[in-house]
Amino acid sequence: MPGTQGKKQSQGTLEVICGPMFSGKSGELIRRLDRAKLAKLNVLTCKHCIDDRYMIECVVTHDGKKLEARAVENVDDILKFGLTEETDVIGVDEGQWFDNQFVSVVCRLIDAGKRVIVAGLDLDFRGVPFGCMPTLLAIADNVTKLRAVCCICGADAHFTQRLVNDNPAKYNDPVVLVGAQEMYQARCRNCHAIDKRPTFLTMRQWY
Repeated sequence: MPGTQGKKQSQGTLEVICGPMFSGKSGELIRRLDRAKLAKLNVLTCKHCIDDRYMIECVVTHDGKKLEARAVENVDDILKFGLTEETDVIGVDEGQWFDNQFVSVVCRLIDAGKRVIVAGLDLDFRGVPFGCMPTLLAIADNVTKLRAVCCICGADAHFTQRLVNDNPAKYNDPVVLVGAQEMYQARCRNCHAIDKRPTFLTMRQWY
């Protein structure tokens, strides 16, 4: 009979906050999660355990704001804690460091009706789309792309410059290298320096 079937469970949402280093991604993530807490929602905050720059048990901005977080290596841990009935909102910082399985985890959380907010670098130091972030950006309900200030000319910056002994890193240097102001800068396209520009002719060249 009409009306006897249960309602289909509402889908969740995915919000992605991206940009270069020093653009305020972690600060924006903290702001949204704090607002969710004010709304009496239960929030789970996670970060990759590789991020030990400030405090392993917190998401910390470069200007010192912090929010307690669960440091994880395996994305299954995010799924395990995120799927609990008590959790309404899941915030993840430095999403670019998780492997591609993270996308599947995010989709399962959305299917379970959760609001997921991911902050991360959209480009690595070479100017190449970073890890699983391109896929997350493509499937997101809402994308916020932040800009930093170029440390050379003061223009809007959307590149992250890596320095080695005060010189630009090489294209073939390791992609993942945790650091802050001592080895990274925000730069605009004109001021970003690399010995080889990505051509994007094939996916193989990205990695």
